[in-house]
Amino acid sequence: MGYESLIAKRYIGSKRNVRMIHVIMVVSLVGITVGVAALVIVMSVFNGFNGVVTSVLVGFDPHLRIDPAKGRVMVLSDSLRDRLNHETSVVGWAPYIQSKAILVASNYNRVVFVKGVVDSLVGSVSGVSEKIVLGSMELSDSAGMDGIVLGLNLADRLGATVGSEVMVVSPVGVDAMVLQIGQPAMRRCRVTGIYDSNNKDYDAHYAYISLAMARELFDYRSGVSGIEARVVDFQKADEIGQGLQDRLGNAYVVSTWYDLHRDLYAVMKIERWGAYVILSLIIGVAMFNVLGSLMMSVLTKRRDIGVLRAMGATRAGIRRIFLLEGVLVGIVGTVIGTCFGLAVCFLQTTYHLIPLDPAVYIIPAIPVEVNWNDVLTISVTSILFNAVASLIPANRAAGLVVVDAIRWE
Repeated sequence: MGYESLIAKRYIGSKRNVRMIHVIMVVSLVGITVGVAALVIVMSVFNGFNGVVTSVLVGFDPHLRIDPAKGRVMVLSDSLRDRLNHETSVVGWAPYIQSKAILVASNYNRVVFVKGVVDSLVGSVSGVSEKIVLGSMELSDSAGMDGIVLGLNLADRLGATVGSEVMVVSPVGVDAMVLQIGQPAMRRCRVTGIYDSNNKDYDAHYAYISLAMARELFDYRSGVSGIEARVVDFQKADEIGQGLQDRLGNAYVVSTWYDLHRDLYAVMKIERWGAYVILSLIIGVAMFNVLGSLMMSVLTKRRDIGVLRAMGATRAGIRRIFLLEGVLVGIVGTVIGTCFGLAVCFLQTTYHLIPLDPAVYIIPAIPVEVNWNDVLTISVTSILFNAVASLIPANRAAGLVVVDAIRWE
């Protein structure tokens, strides 16, 4: 393939080419560069935001959740305890009870998720104890009164602070109250702590009480809603969860942190692929420019093609010349665009070229995380686009009749 690559390079840089062909080729090169750079930057930004979201969710949520396959109550049997205690990949586990309830305080009320936990164990499966900004995670006060821990947004909406009293109204018994034949289960608690998870959905909709109190309020008796656990590496939660599911059997359902937020990640994935497809159109436009410039090059080099064929060049050799010409343009544009995109990502990571307001966002600047698989996919896609665009003019050049090509001038 020696002479084909030499001729292809000479055709690209030849001063004898028509000026319009040079202009179109330069426009194609710039289009490929801009498209590849934009894809590298945007995909890295998407990866950065995905990493931030994952760190917030995983830092607060359990890595695994074990729920009963049927019904709302799960019995914490000795065999289940032994199984979890002997799982080397599980670093901590704790039972929980979760139900909707009404919180009433200072003439305000909110319907939220109330979660019953063991305060001494919650730190081993959740990051809520690390997010306490006021008070503590103690679920009872010094006088023995039941305690409750609220999210920052929820406390603000209820007008409550540490030391305030909050009434927890359980859905158990509400039907009896509507029929005026009884009262719903309710309990007065004192706010012992307020947490800020940097996630408004959590801070505005979740409150924590003791597991014993939750059993009474929500009529769980000696059962629980399920078990939360953390593993040695949350990135391997799918593998660990599947193994645990196989060992526990069909009586339980094991969910990972990803399963708990599958809808959110599905939306993020659609947005990511949507951006990829839209920005790939830039490379697609450049591909058509490459096709046009090569078609014009075939027309202007028709006599040269005929001479090469007369000297013994094969149709496959002629095809490779123009195919290489388009691929070389794609490679150069892809390399320049990739380098430019990576440089912008490096500068954003190091110098925060585009900062964010720390009073509004939890990060100081737009996050960037380069994924080398994405960079490789973008580069290969760009080069393949140009190779496909070069096939039509390359086949056109290979199909020229030698005599007609030489007699053309």
